[in-house]
Formats: sequence, C-alpha cells, structure tokens
Amino acid sequence: MKILVVGSGAREDAICQALQRADRFNDIFCAPGNPGMKLFDIQTIGINESEFEKLADFALDNDIDYTIVGPEKPLVEGIVDYFQSRGLKIFGPNKAAAQIEGSKTFAKDLMAKANVPTAFFQEFTDFGLAIEYIEKKNQFPIVIKANGLASGKGVFIVNGLDESINILHKLLEDHQFGTKKVIIEEYLVGEEFSLMAFVNGTNFYPMPIAQDYKRALDNDRGMNTGGMGAVCPVDNIDSDVVYQAYKDVLKPFIKQMDTDGVSYTGILYAGLILTTNGIRVIEFNVRFGDPETEVVLPRLESDFSKVIANLLDNVDIDDIKWRDEGIDLGVFVASKGYPIEPEIGLPIGQKIAFQDTHLKIDFASVSENGDQLFSNGGRLYLVTSHARNLQNAQDKIYSFLETVKNENVFYRQDIGNNAK
Repeated sequence: MKILVVGSGAREDAICQALQRADRFNDIFCAPGNPGMKLFDIQTIGINESEFEKLADFALDNDIDYTIVGPEKPLVEGIVDYFQSRGLKIFGPNKAAAQIEGSKTFAKDLMAKANVPTAFFQEFTDFGLAIEYIEKKNQFPIVIKANGLASGKGVFIVNGLDESINILHKLLEDHQFGTKKVIIEEYLVGEEFSLMAFVNGTNFYPMPIAQDYKRALDNDRGMNTGGMGAVCPVDNIDSDVVYQAYKDVLKPFIKQMDTDGVSYTGILYAGLILTTNGIRVIEFNVRFGDPETEVVLPRLESDFSKVIANLLDNVDIDDIKWRDEGIDLGVFVASKGYPIEPEIGLPIGQKIAFQDTHLKIDFASVSENGDQLFSNGGRLYLVTSHARNLQNAQDKIYSFLETVKNENVFYRQDIGNNAK
C-alpha cells in the first residue's frame, strides 16, 4: 500500500516505522516529516501539514491508498473534511468531532451527558471573574487550562493566588496560545495513565495502556512539557482498573458521541487518573498521544496498515493482537532551555551515531547539515527500547544516551521508575 502520514514529529516517525514493519512492501511518505526520518528510509515530502490542497494533490497524483493524520491542529482545522470532499480516504475525526480536543468545554459537556467521571470545573472568559472564583474557592493546588490547542503546554497546576493571577493574565489578557476562554478545575491526586483506542462509529478497539512523564526534570519536578518519556505497559495499574476504564469511560463517551451525531473515526486518547474515588478523566484527545505512541505501537503484532484500512472500509475487526511480554520504554532528548526557550541550531550528534544503534529512534525537531544533526525545536528525538524488564530497558537507553550526550541537550534519568 501507498500511505501518506501528515506531521513532522516523533509520533509521526513512530507511525511511519510501524507501517514499515507491518508490511515491507508498504510505501510510506511523511509530510512534511523531518530530516531524521530519512535515516530510516522514510520518504519526506516538503508540504506543510496546513496545506490541505497540496497534500490532497499529492495523494491523488501518487495514488495514495489512504492518509493518516498525526497532529491535532490539522484535524481541528478540517483536513479530514477537505480530503473526503475530494474523494480521498483519510484516517482521523472530522472537524466537528475534533472539537473534543479543540474545545475543552465541548468535551466536558459530552462527558457530563455521558456520566463520564471527570474533575469539577468552571469556565471563564473574564479575567476578573476567574480571579474572584479562585479567591472564593481558596483551595490549592488547582488546575487552569487554556480552552483550545496549546501543543501540550496549556495546562497549569498552580499553588497560590499570585501564581493564578499571573497565569490567567497570560491566557485571558495576553491571549497566550490564542486563548479566549479558560477552564478552572479541581486538582486530582492519583496515578495517571493513558488509554488510546481505535474507533469507528460505536466500535472501539483499546490499545495497551501507557504512562507518560510530563514534567521536565527528574522526580516530576520542573515545568509541564509535551512529555519527556513513556512506558508500556503500566504494571502498577491493575487489569480490573483498565476494564473499568473501558466500561465507564470509553464505552459511554463513544456512545454519547454517536447519540449527539458526532461521527467519529480515528484514534481517541483518554488521559486518565486513578484517584481514591476511582477513575477520573483528565482530558480527551483526538489523535495518537506523543510520546505514548512511540512505546505502544511497537507492541502491535497485527498488521497496522491493514487495521487502518479495515477501519476506513468499515470492515469488522475480529481481534487486534498485542505483544504481552516485556516492557517498552522511551526517553525524550530535549533542547537546552526547553520548554521555555529551547536553543535552536545547535549540534546534537552525528547521523551515524543514531544509525549504528540497535535501539529505535523516533526523530522530532531536528535539522541537518552534512553528516550532523542540529536542534530545531524543543523535543528532539526519543529513544525506545524493548526489554525483559524495566531495569534492562533503562540500562540499554541510558547507556546509549551517554554516548551521544552533549551540553546542548538534556533528558530525564528516571523514566519508568514509578511504573514498577
């Protein structure tokens, strides 16, 4: 099959590599991709993810069987609707359904109708009213979320009034991330995990759960990031908890979407937390998680390309098989200064160093010049290992990272520790 993947990050690299593993005859293109992907024979196409017309033209001109959309932004902006209007197959929710991620208010309303457990919340467009609410509650920490897309950086856990005023000023007065509305919700305490599923209408096919690490520094210190690493499976979340998530979260939410006329085909991501009062939903996203995808897809034993094709063709899927032994661990390497002000254009390693390793590398924000790779954003690449146990996986990854480490990058040294 000829398959186009839209996006440029490590998630899209992982999707491309999974499609390559599924069938060696698959011809995979990634638009726009990144220079690191070419080290592993992925064909990158110089078309931006927002250039719908050019992407569709490429798909038509090259007889692409179907397209997979990686990032949320083109989904929210309607890439699926546009491709379908031109008779092209594309995997992802349409613009109306993508509002589940594009509008936290929309998602919260659906959760309320479906009786899906989530945090108590209030929404605000007025800076003064938001501050008044926080002063009246006087309960910290609390969570402030930008209502819209913020590339994983629009969620703030705040511990006092002064910090709240500062964050709300940035969001509602300065309109950081283009924010016009915020959600203020209770801070939930517990063990977080991510549950993704393939969805087609009311049918859903769950993937193994994963756990990502949002904070920039070891021991969950520092600022929230897009994710500094992930692990799959999560041994300290019992199977009965996962089953409860299927029953009390995925099933009613997907059914409610259908009841409300929200036609959904694509990936549904549920960010969950196990509290003393049971499972609560932190967020829903409408695409593969990043970095969860990088540790979940390597466990897929079924043909990934055929799974997507069957979902697009409305073919019943009897079973999707996953590897159930060992552990998959991924560690992100980030630019110095990330997530506030990542330093761009600095050398991060020779290409050959990444090609000579037996570990899986998923590249993100990198550029190239000759035989050298350079930083071109915040998160640069993710190193993944499959091993018998956590210690073995960590040993493999951190031993490799020691050989390519330099002063221009950093990474967490404790990914996976709380998944024991």
